[in-house]
Amino acid sequence: MYNILICDDEQDIVNALKIYLTDPNYTFYEANDGMAAVKQVEQNDIHLILLDIMMPKMDGIQAMMKIRQISNVPVILLTAKSEDTDKILGLNAGADDYITKPFKPMEVIARVKSQLRRYMQLGGGTQPASTIQIGGIVLDDESRSVTVDGEAVSFTPTEYDILKLLMENPGKVFSPREIYQKVWKGDPFGGEGTVAVHIRHVREKIEINPAEPRYLKVVWGQGYKIENKH
Repeated sequence: MYNILICDDEQDIVNALKIYLTDPNYTFYEANDGMAAVKQVEQNDIHLILLDIMMPKMDGIQAMMKIRQISNVPVILLTAKSEDTDKILGLNAGADDYITKPFKPMEVIARVKSQLRRYMQLGGGTQPASTIQIGGIVLDDESRSVTVDGEAVSFTPTEYDILKLLMENPGKVFSPREIYQKVWKGDPFGGEGTVAVHIRHVREKIEINPAEPRYLKVVWGQGYKIENKH
């Protein structure tokens, strides 16, 4: 049973999303502004949040920042096509993905299932505990922690999974689509832009000078790779 919080100031959208996601395994919670969403997360065991950006009292970006202080629950932003800047702000604040209005029911279902699957598998996979080291980056998969040149660095679950994928395959180039499919475990539906934002976050955390990266390289027209530094 999964608890899904739908936060939007338009009740018609909340109702539509509940219809799209009709499933006996889902229990729905509702909020109509960011403040109410934060309270729901504080008071309930929420497994996923669908969060609108433009709302009264507290917008989705502010709510996202407060939620990230208390929970790593997956957050999918609900955005309008004209809100590209806000999408980036939301991803920077810790959102995992976004869906653009008007919604396509199959896309909503796919993205929700993908995030729930990833969230419930965090730390519970069947892979043996292991440590991966590339240059000064050490990834400990048992504790899901990362150090860079001996200093602990904090990663969101999505950033960690991207870094792990690349470090497990040093030198291999992954396209944004492949990264999305492997990390989010779903069809991108145009979500490659989400990958680019998370890649930038990872680079900023592992590189001394992100503009001249030692590890995380772009292969123009192809994708991204981690170079194995000995």
